[in-house]
Amino acid sequence: MLETLTQIDQALSLTINHFHAPWLDAIMIAISHKLTWIPLYALLCFLLLKKYDTRVFGVLLIMVVINIVLTDQISVAMKFGFERLRPCHNESIIDILHMPVGCGGKFGFVSSHAANTAGLATLMILLLRKNWIGIVMIAYAVLNSYSRVYLAKHYVGDVIGGMILGILIGAAVYQLSLYLIKRINSMSS
Repeated sequence: MLETLTQIDQALSLTINHFHAPWLDAIMIAISHKLTWIPLYALLCFLLLKKYDTRVFGVLLIMVVINIVLTDQISVAMKFGFERLRPCHNESIIDILHMPVGCGGKFGFVSSHAANTAGLATLMILLLRKNWIGIVMIAYAVLNSYSRVYLAKHYVGDVIGGMILGILIGAAVYQLSLYLIKRINSMSS
């Protein structure tokens, strides 16, 4: 059963990786790069500051940092726990991969990009509660995850695992944020 799932995962990942073009390479590289998203992060800060008072905003920024640290470090620990090779380190397929930006680390399950973006998306969707933010944040997380498969950095299963991890951590950090917001508001009453 596990071997069948692995074969499906590899076939789907190769299909995504083989759907490439020079112009699409540039887009996927940009999507995968963290600095590309600075305008979105600035917008999220603005929206948080607009919705919450400055004391709560400061706490929420700390919660965002905690969210990112947790998703990043847990995903890295999982990579070394599972030791699943990235596609670009898999000797049986390396010759047929399209790798516009090289390979990266040895292990890929779970994707840190997917965990980080899904965690941030979940936290922002829950904190801001606006339909259009939900659409933007889901697109952000899905595009980031897709780019990782396109660039041969991860299998589809790696990014799905990362997204699940990110969603769980984002929801947990949101619960902690609610608790802290209530404490801050009760102290000012």
